[in-house]
Amino acid sequence: MAKLLFAMTGTAYWTLKDGSRYATGYWAEEFAAPYKAFTDAGHQVVVATPGGVVPTVDMMSLRPEMAGSAQTALDLEAIIRSAEEMRRPIQLADARPEDYDAVYFPGGHGPMEDLSVNADAGRLLTTALASGKPLAVVCHAPAAMLATRVHGVTPFAGYRVSAFTNEEEEAVGLAPRARWLLEDELRELGVDFTRGEAWKPYTVVDRNLYTGQNPASAAELAERLLKVLP
Repeated sequence: MAKLLFAMTGTAYWTLKDGSRYATGYWAEEFAAPYKAFTDAGHQVVVATPGGVVPTVDMMSLRPEMAGSAQTALDLEAIIRSAEEMRRPIQLADARPEDYDAVYFPGGHGPMEDLSVNADAGRLLTTALASGKPLAVVCHAPAAMLATRVHGVTPFAGYRVSAFTNEEEEAVGLAPRARWLLEDELRELGVDFTRGEAWKPYTVVDRNLYTGQNPASAAELAERLLKVLP
């Protein structure tokens, strides 16, 4: 049995360009699909957030039109409700990659607010990447890579990385309202940004780094991880 760390956003909002707060958190599918895949396979999951706060689900991700169907939305909610780990997260500051067989960062717009500037998230990512163990990051969670910069340099420079694209941010209507766009910042960071078709599953593996473009990529990312877990 493997032990996986889910490093998650702890915020319930994203501050937009005009200073308003957009209600968000983590995206349901990006937690629930991998969580079910890993736990069904007999693996253990530990959740970590900044300050050890209970993660907030983005309620939009539980709408039938966003989940794909009313039944899928109900299934996602049921998985989240059944996950005891979500009610007792550890503090991100206490998370040590050496205690886990893999580290996974789910997305949602929340990481744009907190993990992008969180020193503990940056430390965790840097250490996990250097460990050689699987490190998976999906959708908006690669925003946490921005917190790995030391004197403008990141260990992720040159790695092939996928994440939520400018096109997809435009499609949800948030691109004009955002202070910055994830694709732009990652390109500026020096990663080799790669993408597939909007809203379709797309994952890329570069050494021990596994990244996915959007919510639809989370399940595929989990399946790729399952093949390499002990």
